[in-house]
Amino acid sequence: MKIKYALLATSMFFSVASFAQKDELKTLKKLYAKDQLSTSEISEYKSAVNKLSGMSGMAEADQVYANFYKSMTPLLELMTVGTAPNAQTLAKVFTPAKINEMASGLNAALDFEKKSGKKLYTDDINETISEYKPVLINYAITLNQASKFKEAAQVFEAIYNLDKKDEGNLYNASILALQAQDFDLALKYLYELKNINYSGEGTMYYAVNKASGNEETFNSDADRKASIKLGVHEKPRDEKVPSKRGEIYKNIASILVHQGKVDEAKKAITEAKAANPGDTSLMLAEANLYLDAKDFTNYKRVITEVLEKDPNDADLLFNLGVISTNSGDVEDAKKYYKRAIEVNPNYFNAYNNLGALMLHGEDKMVKEMNSLGTTPKDNKRFDELKAKRNKMYVDALPYFEKALQIEPKEPNIKAVLLNAYQVLEMDAKYKALKAQK
Repeated sequence: MKIKYALLATSMFFSVASFAQKDELKTLKKLYAKDQLSTSEISEYKSAVNKLSGMSGMAEADQVYANFYKSMTPLLELMTVGTAPNAQTLAKVFTPAKINEMASGLNAALDFEKKSGKKLYTDDINETISEYKPVLINYAITLNQASKFKEAAQVFEAIYNLDKKDEGNLYNASILALQAQDFDLALKYLYELKNINYSGEGTMYYAVNKASGNEETFNSDADRKASIKLGVHEKPRDEKVPSKRGEIYKNIASILVHQGKVDEAKKAITEAKAANPGDTSLMLAEANLYLDAKDFTNYKRVITEVLEKDPNDADLLFNLGVISTNSGDVEDAKKYYKRAIEVNPNYFNAYNNLGALMLHGEDKMVKEMNSLGTTPKDNKRFDELKAKRNKMYVDALPYFEKALQIEPKEPNIKAVLLNAYQVLEMDAKYKALKAQK
């Protein structure tokens, strides 16, 4: 009899708990359906969420929706602010942990409704992600601009977890983790990019806004054509976005080499090349690996193979210039940039980098000039250095001027040219460029 009573008592306990669960879920469903919640309703909502969090033995559907309502709490809190959220507000509401919790709750609900065939919140969830993802991205960008690289990386990772179709956010997280010099965190993101075989390859669609004169990007060629048809934009151009696989594996390899795991780095590159045959960006990553490991024989071998594969690829030649610059081989770098310009006479970055190379060593020269005294010997040395420095600027000038011609609104090039004109005492050109807006 005692066993029977015990079973009866347990049965009653679950029954009461079940009713409590249903009551809280009904409360949450009713409150969630409102367009705007008052402060007291937010408190009621959070209280119901907390009560559900302490309950066990829920049915699968109840557990899914309990987690869904909980995950939406930060957004409902944000809605009570009443104005556009600033960085401080977002920092309170959207920590990476809360965004990840929201991602887990929303995606679990989407999966459950897809499996069950009953779309209670599917459209609402997709709309929520579409509406708030740009807000979260801007928040991550704000953190980056404040040099909070690790925090920005974690927010970008959480945004990726919210919408895994937008893989570029995980790539952004990896770059920011590297900037933060948190190599373990960067490796975590880079390995995930490797696992999903992310490339980031595609096409950027540009057109000039007639009203502002500024060049703007479009999500697709169709969107751009529609705007041009409306008469809002003109002068369309496309820009190929190269594969980022090479950069991803280069970063994996560089970190592993830094950690003394050279063999593991080589294995990663080998696996990548096997999975993506013909991807020259991976060959460049391999060249970087050998460069980091100071294996110059294999570095030269891979560079030769890359050139044999496609000797007239301007992007490839430019990347070889970058690698050569990083290796300290300035003359080779100049050669590759000049070849890139031969292939593509409007290659802005090649002109810019080539101009910078012509000024290679200028900082040391200026430092020595500033350290000299006023003795006849020092004056002679100063004049020698000044003549050499002027020659460097004369050599660099055509490349920077061409770069500005290609990108007339690029502020950094304008600043470099203004400095060059001052050094060379080209007053007329300085005043003319200074006057340009």
